[in-house]
Amino acid sequence: MLYPIVALIFLAAFGVFLAAFLYLAQRQTSGRTVLKRRLQTMAGERQGEIPEEFLSVISREAERASELLTRAPQMRTLGKRLEQAGIQLSASLLLGSTMAAALGLAILLGLKTQSPLVGFLAAVVVLLVAELMLRVKTERRSIKFTEQFPDALSIAARSLRAGHSFPTAIQLVGQEVPSPVGPLFKTAYEQQQLGLRMVDALMRMNERIDSLDLRFFTTLVAINSDIGGNLSELLDKLAMTIRERLKIRRQVQVYTAQGRLSGYVLAALPIATFGIFSVLNPNYERALIREPLGLYVLAGAAAMQIIGFLVIRKIVRIRI
Repeated sequence: MLYPIVALIFLAAFGVFLAAFLYLAQRQTSGRTVLKRRLQTMAGERQGEIPEEFLSVISREAERASELLTRAPQMRTLGKRLEQAGIQLSASLLLGSTMAAALGLAILLGLKTQSPLVGFLAAVVVLLVAELMLRVKTERRSIKFTEQFPDALSIAARSLRAGHSFPTAIQLVGQEVPSPVGPLFKTAYEQQQLGLRMVDALMRMNERIDSLDLRFFTTLVAINSDIGGNLSELLDKLAMTIRERLKIRRQVQVYTAQGRLSGYVLAALPIATFGIFSVLNPNYERALIREPLGLYVLAGAAAMQIIGFLVIRKIVRIRI
């Protein structure tokens, strides 16, 4: 019993240390810190009592550690997902913080209940919650992008009809449309200013957000750049198509509202009932919490509840 707890304490401490090191390393290698260091050097100031050679060694080691972590395919995938979700954190920092939180909660509950299984389940719950939050953040950003995208296409089409060039229309969208559409188009315009082809800059937007409408737009622009045509009219038709699809999606959400509400009620009802019985009659639920068989029963019930909720969500969620 003692060895698993010691191992969990060691892993939690290692996770906290790794998260702190990655945070400090990111700050040391950030552009703002480098610029501040250069300005202080030009002004003849000292970085406190820390020698400049020691700071340069820390920066080099931080860069090596960051490169070592980013070489892993999983870290690159996580970094891409964070970018699609609009989270301004590095993948290594988020992973280290999540692991530290999971191990810390596992140790706390494991010591309190004297059950390694409870600690393991708590760590799994933290990881699942982090994954769920990341998916929810990505989905909300994608939905918001889809809501704003028709207006962005209309602005670009009007700009083209007014006689402006296509890069100018992209710049106008980046200035007038709020986040997340505006910053993406602004980044594409800045990349074009630095020498990248506008078509390639727009294609790179597909890596920053997962949107089928954006892929339609970039494909349309790529085909138009090769064969020509009335781009403003094509953008207007694409914007109208997206608006009609959003209208149908809202109607489907109205028709499936009862099913979604039933899923939420069925998922929350056992949890609410368990909490009410625990408050009104604590001895009634004590056997489930203190006995190993009761913990297995609770784990099985939670797993079946999650599976049932996902099945109901899959049924009422119609992709359009």
